[in-house]
Amino acid sequence: MSDTLPPVFDRLRLPVIGAPLFIISNPRLVIEQCKAGVVGSFPALNARPASLLRDWLAEITEELAAYDAKHPERPSAPFAVNQIVHRSNTRLEEDLATCVEFRVPIMITSLGARQDVNEAAHSVGSVVLHDVIDDRFARKAVSKGADGLIAVAAGAGGHAGVRSPFALVQEIRQWFDGPLALSGSIATGAGVLAARAMGADFAYLGSAFIATDEAAAKDEYKQAIVDGSSADIVYSDLFTGVHGNYLAPSIRAAGLDPANLPAGDVTTMDFGSGGTSDAKAWKDIWGSGQGIGAVDAVVPVRDLVARLSDEYAAARDRLALSA
Repeated sequence: MSDTLPPVFDRLRLPVIGAPLFIISNPRLVIEQCKAGVVGSFPALNARPASLLRDWLAEITEELAAYDAKHPERPSAPFAVNQIVHRSNTRLEEDLATCVEFRVPIMITSLGARQDVNEAAHSVGSVVLHDVIDDRFARKAVSKGADGLIAVAAGAGGHAGVRSPFALVQEIRQWFDGPLALSGSIATGAGVLAARAMGADFAYLGSAFIATDEAAAKDEYKQAIVDGSSADIVYSDLFTGVHGNYLAPSIRAAGLDPANLPAGDVTTMDFGSGGTSDAKAWKDIWGSGQGIGAVDAVVPVRDLVARLSDEYAAARDRLALSA
């Protein structure tokens, strides 16, 4: 784990970052995550049209400021905005400028590392975390100026890698001592503690937050998370051209056989327009990680974080007793 972390993380009550969920994450979800004491995040591209991003950032910052004023003894955790640094994202510069204007505390960058993006974030004191699927991409991200890394290991929801979390964290920690989050099948407090034990500073959770009242997912999607297990997750690059994990029931509902999917084409990715293949993938073909077997009900965010906190404390106590 890192010897020191940026001060922005001091207000976390649990070492958890809520992953930015394409289409699903919204201000309501982010605000409740932060009030509960974990980092809340959303992709900038969820605010459509682009002008809506300003409204979202104003809503989040104003409501969290009001909450902090009423609860000085237990202020909210910071929030993050995810920027897709891919050539198809025609909104990147505009969205980045808006985030800089609002001094967004944490920027999460994905699908491309650019020094100018990191420098823009640093100009207002934002901490940049870049998600990576292997050690090579991790080194490139840090060389471009990222402050921290999100190790997206096997079993993570949405776009994900194939490396074991043990291998990925181990390789990164051999040379990097900055902020590190681990993503991949984590949906319990014991899993959060395990990520810390491996050397990560934070657990990065996405799928469990889909099955919350505040998430902007269809009821059928939330129920599929509750009903599903690791056996229901399919790894494919068909839908966006980049390999990711998806719920098999949603693939069948689209008239496809999850066991016999053709290869995808990365040129089908289109984050910028918000209306072609990629948006349809996340809307109709539902992303999910392998850890959903631990999710047994749709609950408010505060209840999910409370469960994770209780499980985290219990797991820590068990280890202390066995030491």
